[in-house]
Formats: sequence, structure tokens, C-alpha cells
Amino acid sequence: MMPSVRITDRPDSLVLGAGGTLGEAWMRGLLTGLESTSDLDFRDCEHVLGTSAGSIIAATLTSGHRLDAGDRAAREWGQATQNATPRRGIARAALHAGAVVASPLAPLAFAGLEPPGRLARSAALAASPRPARTLRRLGAHLDTLNARFDGPLRIATVDRRSGARVIFGAPGTPDATVTDAVLASCAVPWLFAPVNIDGRDYVDGGVWSPVNLDAAPGGRGARVLCLAPTVRAGPLKAITRAALAAEQMALRARGMRVRTITPDDTSAAAIGPNLMNGSRVEDVLDAAFAQGRGLTARA
Repeated sequence: MMPSVRITDRPDSLVLGAGGTLGEAWMRGLLTGLESTSDLDFRDCEHVLGTSAGSIIAATLTSGHRLDAGDRAAREWGQATQNATPRRGIARAALHAGAVVASPLAPLAFAGLEPPGRLARSAALAASPRPARTLRRLGAHLDTLNARFDGPLRIATVDRRSGARVIFGAPGTPDATVTDAVLASCAVPWLFAPVNIDGRDYVDGGVWSPVNLDAAPGGRGARVLCLAPTVRAGPLKAITRAALAAEQMALRARGMRVRTITPDDTSAAAIGPNLMNGSRVEDVLDAAFAQGRGLTARA
């Protein structure tokens, strides 16, 4: 059996899941807490894969910035989501849930790579409203990071027409700017317009999976650290647990070593049920920072 990844080991691949404004704050606080009492610097990871909220942190780290550089971008996204005009019951439900994964698609989030899963996503997305609202202000802040797809960065999205997952930055994927890829990964269906890249429309990577852990690059023996905010907070707990279980098995079958961190009791309570509640950001940061420090102290 492969040895587990020690919390003080720098991972080869860092995987950052979906989680809305508060999930982003938790991941940022936790990573900062881990770094504060160790020699870790997550900017040195060989690969960083981000989905939705996680894509903001991934772009921040791989551009060489400390994590507080992602704070304003995440707040802009959260504010835009709170200001989005709900459309009928579906949009209201998505907004209440934090709008990380559109609720009608959530049961498909861990359906894997089988064609029926892609077709079901495609049909659901095609039948959904197509909002005109964009994330222009978030894009402006992302531009200031000057992030590039030059090796480490991976961003999870979903092709709106085909329903297939596309990991920008991975070999063979279309050329894209980091800003466009992150905006696509944050483009929650029913709330924001999809992002057009090379003639195709892309939406939130959380439509495929809240974590997309199985897309982590690496070979046998590679160390993978996954942060999954929605395992214990928000409305997607059961979905995330199921996705995570299947995706961890997929990586371990490839001989990779996986460690997953989820919110502890204090962090989960600070996040609460609404992942886009910007008024709780500071409380979540404090709880996550303490959780990160505590993990290294016990190592």
C-alpha cells in the first residue's frame, strides 16, 4: 500500500475544489496557515489544478503571488453572484446553494467520463436559460495577476455544447488566456454567460465534479494534496463525498499518493450553508488559518 502524503510534504500536484466565495476563503486561509508553521510554499508545486473557486487560487499561486493577491478577485466574483438576478425557481435554488454547481446537474457531477454523462450534461445545459450577465470586473482583477499557461496551471471547465470536461492548460486543449479559462470555470450556469474560447462556449468546471481530482497530473508515486471545501459545508456534501471517493480510487489505481483536507468543525460552522455569503469571509479565513496551523503542529 502506498504511504500517505504527510501534511508537511510539498505536493507534486495541488487540487483546489469548488466552493464559492467562502470555499475560496477557506482554501486560502488553510494554505496560508499550513505555510506559516512549515517550510511549505505552494507556489512551488509542479502542478496546480483549480475548479471554480479553486481556479482563482490556482491562477494566483502559479503566477507567483501570495494568496492574499486572490482576495479581491474572489470578492468580485461573490458580489457578482449575489447581484445576479434570479430567474424562476432554478436560479433561486442555485443562488441559495452558493451557485457553485447548478443543482439540476449535481447528480451528474461524479458520473465519470462515460458518454452518457456527457450527453446528460449537454442536454441539461442546452435546456437551461442562457444569461447575459458576465464577470467583467472579476476578469479585470485576474488580468493583474499576469498568470500564464506555461506548465503548472490547470483549470477545469465544461464545454456547454458537448457536456465534456475540458482542463485548460493540459496538453491538447485549446489555447486560452488564464483569465478566460478562470472566468469560464466560475461561470455558474443559470447565473452567468458562458465564456467563448476558440469558438466554443465553456461553463463552471463544478458542473463535472466539485473537485476534478481524477484530472490531477502525475505519475506513479506522485504526491497529491486535494482541498475539498464542499465535503462538509454548503449544500453539496453528499455529491462531493461520492465524487471524491471515486476520484481518489482512480488516482490510487494509477499509483499516486493522495491526501484530502476538508473543513474541520470550526471551519464548517464558519462557512455555514450559503457558500456565497461574503459577510462571513473574515470568520472563515480565521478558522481556516487556525486549522492549517493545527495540522502542521500535529505533524
